Amino acid sequence: MKKVLVVDDSKTVRSYHKDILKKAGYDTFEAENGMEALEKIIDSKFDLFLVDINMPVMDGYSFVEDLRKNENYKLSPVIMISTEAEDSDRIKAFEAGSNIYYIKPVKPDILLSSVKILTT
Repeated sequence: MKKVLVVDDSKTVRSYHKDILKKAGYDTFEAENGMEALEKIIDSKFDLFLVDINMPVMDGYSFVEDLRKNENYKLSPVIMISTEAEDSDRIKAFEAGSNIYYIKPVKPDILLSSVKILTT
């Protein structure tokens, strides 16, 4: 079973994404910010990351940049999902190492099609 880490400071958003992924057969885990997510990757191997941008302690950009420095996660797929809709945010997300960028709320079918493509 593929393991996905949902990184978002909003419990509601984490639950929303987790429910979509669980129904599709993914094993999902949560982190409230980038720092907590970095701690979780020490103990577990994840196949995909769903990451918010605006979070306390460590934002999504910083998390993805740090993730890419880790040998085990240099090529791991990352989907950034944020309320930030500016082109500059999208560009910054890709520069940090994100594979896909969506603006919240992302529709379940769109999210799942991307997750399936990135985890096969």
